[in-house]
Amino acid sequence: MLNIFNINKNIIGINRSNLNDVNLSNDITTNDEMLNSLRKAANIHRSVRKYAQSLLEPNINILDFCNKLENKTKELSDPNELNNGIGFPTGVSINNCAAHYTPYLNDNIILKSDDVLKVDFGVHVNGRIIDSAFTISFDPKYNDLLKAVQDATNTGIKEAGIGVRLGELGEKIQETMESYEIELNGKNYAIKSVRNLGGHSIGQYKIHSGKLIPCVKTDDQTKMEENEIYAIETFGTTGSGIVFEKEPTSHYMIENMQFKNLKLKSSRKLLSFIKKKFGTLPFSNKWLDAENSSYNYNFALKNLCENNIVKKYPPLYDIDKSYIAQYEHTILLRENNKEILSKGNDY
Repeated sequence: MLNIFNINKNIIGINRSNLNDVNLSNDITTNDEMLNSLRKAANIHRSVRKYAQSLLEPNINILDFCNKLENKTKELSDPNELNNGIGFPTGVSINNCAAHYTPYLNDNIILKSDDVLKVDFGVHVNGRIIDSAFTISFDPKYNDLLKAVQDATNTGIKEAGIGVRLGELGEKIQETMESYEIELNGKNYAIKSVRNLGGHSIGQYKIHSGKLIPCVKTDDQTKMEENEIYAIETFGTTGSGIVFEKEPTSHYMIENMQFKNLKLKSSRKLLSFIKKKFGTLPFSNKWLDAENSSYNYNFALKNLCENNIVKKYPPLYDIDKSYIAQYEHTILLRENNKEILSKGNDY
């Protein structure tokens, strides 16, 4: 049986009486472009993930799943608007892989009945990005792990607000996460917050715009501010609590728009394509393969990375035989409330 730990339609599993500062209305209260675009992107995200959840079952091909999810995003995006569609490559990170894994064009990964899968994808309208993720498992033995991480994300959402210090918000998240434990195969594991991952502020056409919400207590005194958009994102693990990069890389993003003296013609050609097709949004090898089948772009991409024009984001892993779960919502901090943009009946 597919387990997606649901939060009821009153939002994040907390009674309305505890959420007086949260705007639950779907009415458009302003003509502001940012708010309208965010809400439109959120509606698309909810529809796509409902479709995606209907596909998830043991023995599906992960590449096929990602292609269907991304095609549904394109289908639901307005074909008459150029500045909308997929926000970043679909993350399908399994078991001890926390994030940043998306299949290559010829991958043949099959989802197993005892896997823990994180599904992380984004939708944007006019560069206003909705970033939201959930975890699924088919085996109830992982229930406590999923509950811990969902509860930690809910805590982050509830405690977030204008003037809140990011390090203190991380402390609240950690307290919730690490109040849980799980029994797997007769052994008890403390559930740990992943110390070097967390949520982030989101800018226009910029998935990570500078501020980090840690999953643990830190000394960061930076405050959340009005009109900022955040991905409240938490990761819990049965492993070490520290993730590390591991090749091969499947996520990339333009890092430096102010480049000079790029000597290789192939690199200039690829960079021109990336700027035109993706701008400052992340992209994947799979997308490059689909669009550049007539030539081998790998050396040019390597050269762009070596020149710090494009940055690599390799998959992130905890220790072998550990399990990681993730939940994430996008919120907007407004003067008198906060809006949980990506909330749905599923989570």
